[in-house]
Amino acid sequence: MDAIIEFIQTMGFMNITWQQIIMLLVSFFLLYLAIKKQYEPLLLLPIAFGMLLTNLPGANMFHQELWDAFLNPASEMYHSYGAILKEGGLLDVLYIGVKAGVYPCLIFIGVGAMTDFGPLIANPKSFMLGAAAQLGIFIAFLGANALGFTPAEAGSIGIIGGADGPTSIFLTSKLAPHLLGPIAIAAYSYMALVPVIQPPIMKLLTTEAERKIKMKQLRAVGKTEKIVFPIIITAIVALVLPDAAPLIGCLMLGNLMKECGVVERLSKTAQNELMNIVVIFLGLTVGATATAGTFLTLKTLGILLMGIIAFCFGTAGGVLLAKIMNLFSKEKINPLIGSAGVSAVPMAARVSQMEGAKADPSNFLLMHAMGPNVAGVIGSAVAAGILLTMLG
Repeated sequence: MDAIIEFIQTMGFMNITWQQIIMLLVSFFLLYLAIKKQYEPLLLLPIAFGMLLTNLPGANMFHQELWDAFLNPASEMYHSYGAILKEGGLLDVLYIGVKAGVYPCLIFIGVGAMTDFGPLIANPKSFMLGAAAQLGIFIAFLGANALGFTPAEAGSIGIIGGADGPTSIFLTSKLAPHLLGPIAIAAYSYMALVPVIQPPIMKLLTTEAERKIKMKQLRAVGKTEKIVFPIIITAIVALVLPDAAPLIGCLMLGNLMKECGVVERLSKTAQNELMNIVVIFLGLTVGATATAGTFLTLKTLGILLMGIIAFCFGTAGGVLLAKIMNLFSKEKINPLIGSAGVSAVPMAARVSQMEGAKADPSNFLLMHAMGPNVAGVIGSAVAAGILLTMLG
């Protein structure tokens, strides 16, 4: 009888709190969005399942107290991965890859291997549009700081505006790891909602005549240009902004493997097997940080609020700069492609194409929009490097 009583007392049902019940319901909702609505399912599904696992009482897969001690200079466990390996659960061990900045960089190798920088090389003006779309990052940074977040927390919240999940995770793991769960969920949720968030802003800031602007076909980009580009970008960015080197370097390594044509096996591995494995580990461990104690706070509401503001200002920044550039340029730019400067690749470019086609079905903007879109990937990584240099 004592054994039966002890067994019953160890059951999760006997120890669950109302906060954990709410978090389990949130995880169920995110699983619904990933499976039924297909909102960023490749990452939202493992994130939601990681949230489910971490909020099951007694499962002991993730221990927030260990990571609090890891970050506490007064603790014997301060920056001790050995203690995590010894006392942690499965998700604690896997989370080391996030804390050490490994997973986001590995994902960037895969992203680089799947990215064509040709449209950006063919139209270097796209760099400016990609840079302008990072406006949301710094607006959200100032707004979050005004709401009472620390500068490090505000920087982590601001990077949501870059519409780049791995970059958000990379920066947050360095500056504000206690906010990793809410920030990652906000970033990927808003990325999935790009087709909903962007069109009203694009229509508000452009006239029908501007949306109908047709752009000349982009020039063909040679193989040599595509090979030299990632090498030059890596060298320039790393020399100017060393803190951005891990992300930019991995992104450009993946792209170089794709474009050089001599390591096809490595390129395919980066695009498929490596990318898929890391996405599983990253999603599970990021979701595991969304414990009831860290997620159910007023800070989470502030993060969600500033995240949507960041996306809106990022979209507006790209569109408005395109309109300004048209004042001084003979060859007009369709302002719709400026909204693609947020780095949600290729979804933001597709939204530009769809809105342009609504104004004129014969207008084809996709390849033009891909220029600012891939420039946004570089821009968000550079912005993360700036914030890390200033606040890290």
